[in-house]
Amino acid sequence: MPSSSSTSHFVLPFPILIADVGGTNARFSILIDANAEPKAFTTIRTRDFPTLDAAIQSHVLDQTSLMPRSAVLAVAGPTDGDTIDLTNNDWVVHPRRMIEELGFDDVVVLNDYEAQALAVVALDEGNLQQIGGGERDPGANRVVIGPGTGLGVAGLVHAALTWIPVAGEGGHVDLGPQTDRDAEIFAHLERIGGRVSGEQVLCGSGMVNLYRAVARANGNEPRFSDPSEVSQAAEQKADPDAVETLDLFAEYLGRVAGDLALVFMARGGVYLTGGITLKILPFFNAERFRTAFENKAPHGELVGAIPTYAVLHDRAPMEGLAAYARTPSRFGVSLENRHWTR
Repeated sequence: MPSSSSTSHFVLPFPILIADVGGTNARFSILIDANAEPKAFTTIRTRDFPTLDAAIQSHVLDQTSLMPRSAVLAVAGPTDGDTIDLTNNDWVVHPRRMIEELGFDDVVVLNDYEAQALAVVALDEGNLQQIGGGERDPGANRVVIGPGTGLGVAGLVHAALTWIPVAGEGGHVDLGPQTDRDAEIFAHLERIGGRVSGEQVLCGSGMVNLYRAVARANGNEPRFSDPSEVSQAAEQKADPDAVETLDLFAEYLGRVAGDLALVFMARGGVYLTGGITLKILPFFNAERFRTAFENKAPHGELVGAIPTYAVLHDRAPMEGLAAYARTPSRFGVSLENRHWTR
């Protein structure tokens, strides 16, 4: 039956299966006990399996003698009922069926960016690269922002000695022009419902959208239609429009990140995640990002004291899920309609 608990004051029975299920890839591990490192399985492509249950059975359960009693899943989609559709994936999560057919006693389903937020508590300094100045208050609120397939955003609020992840649709906040050059480019940006949101620029398809606008503002015909082509041309400095696109990508990401830092008063830091972050980090315009991040008059000094980091761990959500699975009471995760038990 689904749990109506509002907080995580319970203990999940070990072993625990943890899974990060996205639109393209899925990652699985088994946590034997609270002190063990997770036993990781190779990453799979979701299109290679007809259902999540089939993937768990054939890729995990059939490959180990460890039989998990619980499952903690992070999925890219809304997590508010017995049938959970993934946003960019044909898989559907059926927690009741997983209990009946796969033998779990408990199933907990979180949003993928809740897992990203949990990860920034679990990761050590070696998995973070600071961008610019600022100093972290270890007990203060944090923000995660991740340009990837979309623009994922989550907050992590620290209250009553508990870390509370706040998932939402922050990637769809407005993004508008500030400079004359911005105005020239924004005139060519594709819009949704007459507006430009952060995600219209700061994701894979958004990078292409921005590149096309830059090219047309420069009087050129766009040459590229894939974000990897744009980023590669920028890295190699093979196309001036692509170079400007990646510079503006860093600047606009800094603007949105700075806004979110103010919203959450994120003195614990702002953390850049997502597949695009890791890909462009070697040639990321950190100075332009940080200048835009701090340009928040009349609160520039406040934001300037907030550190920003790139998350280097390529399985960061799995670290967050493992931290939660070990000690759920450490985190204020709402379980209403998201916890099922035998």
